[in-house]
Amino acid sequence: MTKLNDLRDNEGARYKFKRIGRGIGSGKGKTSGRGVKGQGSRTGVSLHGFEGGQMPIYRRLPKRGFNKPFAKEFSEVNVGDLQAAITAGKIDANATIDAAALQKAGLVNAILDGVRLLGRGELTTKVTVDVAGATQSAIAAVEKLGGSVKVPAADAEA
Repeated sequence: MTKLNDLRDNEGARYKFKRIGRGIGSGKGKTSGRGVKGQGSRTGVSLHGFEGGQMPIYRRLPKRGFNKPFAKEFSEVNVGDLQAAITAGKIDANATIDAAALQKAGLVNAILDGVRLLGRGELTTKVTVDVAGATQSAIAAVEKLGGSVKVPAADAEA
């Protein structure tokens, strides 16, 4: 029977730390594996990306694209997922479905800047949805069954 005080790691499971700068007999003495003199042997040196004075690769290669610093980030819900939640009884199809209802049903984790309805999947129930954004295919899928999608005018997709 193994005792708690006899537990040990497997042989070789932990690598023994090499003490550097403790005499030439240790194999990592004197210069501590840093070579001789120069910038790299000093402390506080950050040479990552430095190519000896040559133009570094991150400056040689062209930059492409643009990231909007204040871009809105939406949580996305597909029409098929919405139908699955209605079928499972997680969402009441007769009430207006908004971001809070979708979060409560577990379709979105965080609301972020709002919820965006996407058109993937099939919808078989008439619903009224109030979201921050929706694709044309999602709006068409909801309106085909006589439902409606409320989207703020500024964010409506054209």
